[in-house]
Order: sequence, then structure tokens, then C-alpha cells
Amino acid sequence: MNIKDEVVYLDIYSISPNKDQPRKKFDKEAIDSLSDSIKNHGVIQPIIVRQKENGYEIIAGERRWRAARVSGLTKIPSIVKNIEELEVAQIALVENIQRENLNPIEEGLAFKELIDQHKLTQEKIGKLLGKSRPYVANTIRLLNLESEVIDLLMNEEITSGHGRAILGLKDIKKQVMLARLIVEKDLSVRETEKLVKELNCEKEKVYSLKEIDPVISDIEQALRESLGTKVQIVKGKNKGKIEIEYYSDEELDRIIELISK
Repeated sequence: MNIKDEVVYLDIYSISPNKDQPRKKFDKEAIDSLSDSIKNHGVIQPIIVRQKENGYEIIAGERRWRAARVSGLTKIPSIVKNIEELEVAQIALVENIQRENLNPIEEGLAFKELIDQHKLTQEKIGKLLGKSRPYVANTIRLLNLESEVIDLLMNEEITSGHGRAILGLKDIKKQVMLARLIVEKDLSVRETEKLVKELNCEKEKVYSLKEIDPVISDIEQALRESLGTKVQIVKGKNKGKIEIEYYSDEELDRIIELISK
């Protein structure tokens, strides 16, 4: 065995997580399950660490380290390696993707860090991970979503396919509305893409009217602020109509209550 790959048993409390760990959220049930396995069989595969000033930092194996702590172990089998910062980031990212899929946002953040901090291109990241360059690019684009939509992706309430469809909205303010609707109605990606097309066409359709009559636009804005939802005034030659959108029964009740006051 190469001396660098020698397994040593380190004090579990002398080890700290990698601050650049791609995984931002750990599944408690998965950790507890792994902890039960460790109680019965021990840590079968050593974690990989590197030495720091005040102990050791995990390069790969944070889930095993967390589960070992939960199981009550005081020492954990480890391999100490002398690894540069870039290689640390690459190993941590590859291990997480291979062992337990990162959610799309965690993956996008990891890709972005490799680009911003380590000057890798999207193409190089793709080759490193066995992914296409468009896959890397589309995953990074998901970071441009509104924060509430990002939370839904992090919690796996919507998929990356939904996220990419939402990014097609020309009006960024509609992102959250559409994401909530996807969850509420359990919309497929295809249904979401269809809605995005309709919403974009709707905006183009009413644009010329507002350009001709700015008063209409001002009234719509006042009604939107008052009712907290989308309002559209459709003006004909001698008559017109006001369209008020709602996206759930609860929201309809709220709007009716406001109008009734």
C-alpha cells in the first residue's frame, strides 16, 4: 500500500467539514440510516482528509463522518492526502454527484465555484464529470431564478426541467406565481412550457394598448397593488372589461374580500 493511502484512525472531533462542500443540505433520514449501519458494521470505507493548522479537513466522505458522529464513534478510519485547493473542490464535487445526487441548485453552485474560483471552463467541468457542456450551462442558469423558486428546487418540490421552463418567462415577476402553480396543480414540465408561452404572448398582446393609452397602464398598476395580483384592462371601442387573475381558491376568497370592503 502506498504510504499516502495508509488508513489511520483519527479523533472524529479533530476533523471539520470542507467549507466548500457542494452539498448544502443533508438528508437526516439518510444520515440516521447510515449511522445504524455504522453501529453494526463500522465505517467500511475510510474518509479522505487533508491536514490543516488545527486538525483535519474533509475532502470526501462528509456523510460518513456525520453518521459516525451520530453513531457515537470517537475515531474514524481516514486517509490523509496532500491535495491542492482545485483538486479538493473537484474530488468533493465528483464524490457527491456519484454517491448521492446533488439537487440542481447545489450542483449549479458547485459548477459556478469551479468557474469563479478555479477558472475552469464549462467544457472542462463537463469532461471532468462526464456531462455535456449544455448540461453544465443550463444547470448554472438555474441560479438566476427568484429565491423562492430556488427554495422549491432545493426541496425537490419542482424539477430542474420546471426551473428551465420558468427561466423562459419574459416577466421575471411571474416566476414565483408560476412555480407555486406548478406545485399546487402538479404540472408537468410540458404543461409548464405551454403556460410560459401563453404568459409571454399575453404580455406582447397587451403591450401596444398600454403604449397607446398610458392611463390604462396606470389604472392597472394601481389595481395590481391594491389586490396583490395581476390585473388587465381590455378596452374596446365603447366598452371593455377588467380581468383579475387568481391561482387558488384561497386567493380568490382573498380578492373577493378586498373588493367587498
